Amino acid sequence: MTKKKVFIIAGTVAVVAVLAGLVLPKILNGGKEELVAEAPPVVTAQKPEIRTIEINNELIGTIEPDSIVHVTPLGSGEVTNVAVKTGDTVTAGQLLCVIDTKQVESTRIAMETAKITYGDARKNLDRLTVLHAAGDVADADYQNTVGQVEMARLQYENAKIAYNIQLESSQVTAPISGKVESFNISLHDMISPQTSICVISGDGGKSLTFYVSERIISGLKAGDVIRVEKNGTDHEATITEVSTMVDSGSGLFKVKASVPSGDSLATGTSVKLYVTAQKAENVLTVPVDSVYYEAGNPFIYTYLNGTLKKNAVTIGLANNEFAEVQSGIGADDQVVTTWTSELYDGSKVTLAETAAETETTQENGSEVETSASAQ
Repeated sequence: MTKKKVFIIAGTVAVVAVLAGLVLPKILNGGKEELVAEAPPVVTAQKPEIRTIEINNELIGTIEPDSIVHVTPLGSGEVTNVAVKTGDTVTAGQLLCVIDTKQVESTRIAMETAKITYGDARKNLDRLTVLHAAGDVADADYQNTVGQVEMARLQYENAKIAYNIQLESSQVTAPISGKVESFNISLHDMISPQTSICVISGDGGKSLTFYVSERIISGLKAGDVIRVEKNGTDHEATITEVSTMVDSGSGLFKVKASVPSGDSLATGTSVKLYVTAQKAENVLTVPVDSVYYEAGNPFIYTYLNGTLKKNAVTIGLANNEFAEVQSGIGADDQVVTTWTSELYDGSKVTLAETAAETETTQENGSEVETSASAQ
């Protein structure tokens, strides 16, 4: 029984100590107890905005002339004269080089021979025509002579065509006006129809060739304007061709664009270009940082009368700044754009602008109270 009494006394002392701990602060504070409520978190909010969202990609392209011709000879032979060099500007029909085909002279002789034969046949026909009219030449003989003259004419025409072909083969001329980008032969070289003599780029602007993936090609079409950059200088280009077939070498789609102001861009050089791969025009958007995810599902907090609401949303196109909201909120909702760990569906919050107004009011009230006390 003694041990039990001691335990009760000890417990009583402990209870008294606890009660004393609760009562003493009241006594020390004059019997007053001040309870301070924790203030709700302050957030900022804004309405969604209608805007256009674009996803841009930086690519590399190659500058080419708008028109370009690879010149090859029609015949084989030795180069006996070179009339131009790389970098020269030429006009259509200007001589580029001369080739000794070893057949020009023989075809010329054949042509001259056929011409003489044809001339002699014509003279003989003129003589027989007079005799035939006088009745001194039989009709059969006269008609035979007429046939021989026609045969001589055809042989001469064929010989002349052969000569012109050989002459054209020996004298290579520029098919278009422009700049000689490269000249690949020298004097006394032996060349054939498989030899590339030179490359001529036509007069006018430059073109741009680049390759894109299937994801990007869907957002490009002829007429789209793109930005081209070289050595810090921007040029404007317009897409002219969009291939619908994958290039076998790169596995990508080939795209061509015209660069009217690209005269300063050297043929064959690489440039940076920027294309709009995806675009959503005039859509409802929110700052991308205001979109949160839970188990992969997007949601947005909105503010109404001091309370947060968690809204499941459908997100469309998004870039580094804004995200398209396809459903879940409206244009008049106040989207919360700040984040703290205290946010949850139904939590009480204070708008930053409301908090600022309250603080200003309290400061003004303190100033009035202090002024009254001083009086």
